[in-house]
Amino acid sequence: MADLQDIRKEYGSSQLSMDNLDASPIIQFKYWLNEALKSGIMEPTAMILSTASADGKPSSRVVLLKNLEDDGFTFFTNYHSRKGIQIAANPVGSLLFFWPQLERQIRIEGRIIKTPRSESDEYFRIRPEGSKIRAWSSPQSRRIPNREYLETLQKDYLEFFRTRILERPEHWGGYKLIPDLVEFWQGRENRLHDRFEYSRKGKMWEVYRLAP
Repeated sequence: MADLQDIRKEYGSSQLSMDNLDASPIIQFKYWLNEALKSGIMEPTAMILSTASADGKPSSRVVLLKNLEDDGFTFFTNYHSRKGIQIAANPVGSLLFFWPQLERQIRIEGRIIKTPRSESDEYFRIRPEGSKIRAWSSPQSRRIPNREYLETLQKDYLEFFRTRILERPEHWGGYKLIPDLVEFWQGRENRLHDRFEYSRKGKMWEVYRLAP
């Protein structure tokens, strides 16, 4: 195994300044996301979602950004999963986007709410059939005896819905994280990275440069 202390990468392909930041963190995020999409990097919409239990025990996992509006970031999941249970008990969380090829990171914190049923229904409608079946057949985050158990559930639901409309299950739908803090990080030489934090003040945003 390589010596982990010797592993390092120098950054410096770009820079970020107060002058080229938009006043809105959502618009600034859209600029960066569009650049990530055009760059051809793998999974540019993948984000690390961190939540915590009622007693503060944290948990993180990767989910996909599926909608972006002026008021927040939307993802979809099983409401009975670990993240769903934690959100119900402690409805705050954070998102982290990391695009190493662009030497960029975006960190977002805020409260989490369920999206309207109509929005969850609409997104479920356009999902591939296999993904729809999985929403029914996977008891997400729960212990199962083996993979065969899961495959049997999938086959059973495929048979069940062969003659029925494949609608969204009540335990599956969307969440929206409404940010009150957004930080943009651009890698720079010698670890003197550019970091800017947007902090919500009522309906407005204040922007600060942070030390790297």
